[in-house]
Amino acid sequence: MTEKHIVLEDIDPVVFYGVNNVNIQMVKALYPKLRIVARGNIVKVMGDEEELASFDENMQKLQKHCLKYNQLTEEDILHILRGEKTKRDGVEGVIVYSVQGKPITARSENQQKLVEAYSKNDMIFATGPAGSGKTYTSIALAVRALKNKEIRKIILSRPAVEAGEKLGFLPGDMKDKIDPYLQPLYDALEDMIPSLKLQEMMQQNIIQIAPLAFMRGRTLNDAVVILDEAQNTTTAQIKMFLTRMGMNTKMIITGDMTQIDLPKGVKSGLRDASEVLKGVEGISFIEMSKKDIVRHRLVTRIVEAYDKADLTRKQEYAKTHPTFIPNNIND
Repeated sequence: MTEKHIVLEDIDPVVFYGVNNVNIQMVKALYPKLRIVARGNIVKVMGDEEELASFDENMQKLQKHCLKYNQLTEEDILHILRGEKTKRDGVEGVIVYSVQGKPITARSENQQKLVEAYSKNDMIFATGPAGSGKTYTSIALAVRALKNKEIRKIILSRPAVEAGEKLGFLPGDMKDKIDPYLQPLYDALEDMIPSLKLQEMMQQNIIQIAPLAFMRGRTLNDAVVILDEAQNTTTAQIKMFLTRMGMNTKMIITGDMTQIDLPKGVKSGLRDASEVLKGVEGISFIEMSKKDIVRHRLVTRIVEAYDKADLTRKQEYAKTHPTFIPNNIND
């Protein structure tokens, strides 16, 4: 009798085994001649060598399916072990699958441009209004690269600029103060990576989320690095960030020029970089619009209302200030 240990490396054992271990129970039923014991991320199996070889091959297929789709059902197991396609196979345009097994795809023309730009460039600037999918699509691309082992880590960052709130008044240490500010990044990751696996990846620094100031002095290799809310960087900060780029690394910089929280008179680093780096080979610029907003339909109306109000205010201001040049600085 031969014994073999199979390690579930890149997947959440809870998802793989199923609710109340229904998946592993089905596998056991399909291999009655083998003795199978599953504990943690180790599956110990004993039995005939030929039967073990078949079991090992099918376990690899089940793991690949679980890693790709974030789900494994009894129906999936039957299809895979019979060598048949599952219902999820063949769906086009999928970046990754959510933790519920739903396909995450580009949902607008400019989101698709971002996906295409990622495959052709090492640095992408994606700008646009709230809800246009800049950050979510970027994180999906990063998670896909990590799952495909194209990179070794994902690094997500934001400038710690207060949008009307004071971080110093929040309770706790620095991590406690910063975490709520970085919550949108956590939310996107939790949509795409099972909770326990995400916690493990963060503990192992495979996925890192940190304020922009923590990037200084680092060289970022073998990674997808995303700078969110880049409109709130200064010129010096964004230059520091962009020059952290190492080998086998892609950078995605996202921001919304209409939501700048920098002090009056300080030029946005994102705006400056967009001007300075335009036309540089290997850098792509994607500009999203209200048409790309994929949140509640009211978000589009809200953005349009504020754009209209801002334009009216600038026109009124220009009447009394002839030297006023809109968008030259954070006006």
